[in-house]
Amino acid sequence: MPILKGKAGEFMALEHATPEVRARIRPVMEIVPDPDLRDILETFCDHAMDAVPQDMVLTVDCGALPALQVLQGDIGGPMARVSESLGLRGVTMRPVVRCTDTDSVMAEAANAVARHRSGACLRITMTADSSDPLPDKGRIRGLLRELKVEPEEADLLIDAGPLRSIAGRDRAVERVLDALRVLAPWRWRERCVAAGAFPVNLTGFPRGQATPVPRLDAQLWQRVINRWNGQPLDFGDFGVTHPHMPAKSKGTPDPNMRYTTRGDWQVFVYPRIRSGNDDFFTLSQDLVDSPHWPSTGAQTSWGDARLLDCARRSRPKAGGGTEWRAWATSHHLAVVSSHLEVLGHP
Repeated sequence: MPILKGKAGEFMALEHATPEVRARIRPVMEIVPDPDLRDILETFCDHAMDAVPQDMVLTVDCGALPALQVLQGDIGGPMARVSESLGLRGVTMRPVVRCTDTDSVMAEAANAVARHRSGACLRITMTADSSDPLPDKGRIRGLLRELKVEPEEADLLIDAGPLRSIAGRDRAVERVLDALRVLAPWRWRERCVAAGAFPVNLTGFPRGQATPVPRLDAQLWQRVINRWNGQPLDFGDFGVTHPHMPAKSKGTPDPNMRYTTRGDWQVFVYPRIRSGNDDFFTLSQDLVDSPHWPSTGAQTSWGDARLLDCARRSRPKAGGGTEWRAWATSHHLAVVSSHLEVLGHP
């Protein structure tokens, strides 16, 4: 259950996912706040119309957006507008709700559930700095009543948030297990444990080489699985991004690639020496020549094929930040879903 930022690069990766990858994932798209709220909603819906295959349900999280009317005179907030716009574009939506949502947000979610007929996703935040108590049986029953769904029509997503250290990972394991003991016995349609361990940004990374970043989110899930005796748990992560919403970018990023391997991300960041983004050609060649390049090569994913094109300089341009994020996400989705299918762990 990849939790992805709802931006152009992530949608591009989803659009080019193979049927095998699509069958193994249930993507959650988080709408990233923007000062021009109406524009970002319509842009999000346009991306979804172009990228989401017709047989895929898109779980949509509006939780980072202010629950306000979109424009003066409009009826409803962001969730209502997204539900309407996606419906008009033929994209099936599953709304994300939280126990802390206001009555108006819950009402909009209930309308989205009725319109799209694909249930809902209950997201429980179990981060280290969260002060929200676990919902009791009464709150869960009330929430399901508001949404007009049975537990079997709802997914449970337990979000452990960002992991920054081994000690933080281990504390998060205990919080997740506590939440599972309380919440997992309900007859949810699906149950997922998610966390994120990618750094906030690439500041401070050495240039001109690969730097490993441990995938603590995958480690957390494995430790939870080893101690959990209940219903099976799906794996969730935040792709190749930090769980928190990104700050507005300033300037042009240095050529970079966040490359997922079995136990780490290998993070390549190269200095900007040549004109344009031509240093990414060098980065790609170094990646393809490294031990991190998979035996399946360009067949691993659409993103890997683009990286090989760059390594061979068979592309006229090396892309930019949006393309690099798309290629990295494409590779991540293919690798993680394959590992889960074949190896039983991410």
